[in-house]
Amino acid sequence: MKAIILNAGKGGRLGSLTDDRPKCLVEVGGRPILDFQLDALRLGGVRDLVMVVGYRDAMISDYLKRYPEFSVTWIENPDYAETNTAYSLWLARGEMTEDFLYLNGDVLFHPELIRRLLAAPDASPLAVEHKPCGEEEVKVLLSGTRITAIGKEIAPEEAYGEFIGVARFSGAIGPLFSDTLTEVVERDRLLKNYFETAVDRMLVEASFTALDISDIPCIEIDFPEDLERAETIILPSFR
Repeated sequence: MKAIILNAGKGGRLGSLTDDRPKCLVEVGGRPILDFQLDALRLGGVRDLVMVVGYRDAMISDYLKRYPEFSVTWIENPDYAETNTAYSLWLARGEMTEDFLYLNGDVLFHPELIRRLLAAPDASPLAVEHKPCGEEEVKVLLSGTRITAIGKEIAPEEAYGEFIGVARFSGAIGPLFSDTLTEVVERDRLLKNYFETAVDRMLVEASFTALDISDIPCIEIDFPEDLERAETIILPSFR
């Protein structure tokens, strides 16, 4: 099992906090977000990482020297300022030959989330928090536990909840995933789209399920208010 972690973008919505460091090295409780993710992966027995980097990538590679137990494959997205997660994951499409974890590099979560994803019986579970959503969240529609639609454009009042940006994908869908990402990036030139565009297109051919992690402390840190919530509510609940 490997983990593909997307850390290419600047995270400009955090303002000056990312002027001198990549988003994954912004600190919560005195520790970078990346620390918490690596701890969770280590506890889950995952040692192989694929890091897609761009903005201030040297800082991330230097930081990973603190974790010699991980084997890291580095993939550079030099166009990080003009692209989004669909493009970054497309760059990593060659790594989808086996089951893999997917992580957005700005998600703070309790290690139980990784354990539960790895233990889930379904082939491709996505971590979903059941809650009222707004326009900003990547939302899902469900039929039972099967995801029938995913994306920001889903009406908040219809959504089951938010996909928090952490998932496990089956290597069996790797070729389809790669082809669909290529369709999104090369044919349709949707370079600014989120990778969920590809997942949504795949739903007619592949099965993705929602793993309800509403009881697990987690938050995607996009805005300063998210960081404040992470510091005051999410992180204290880890303990």
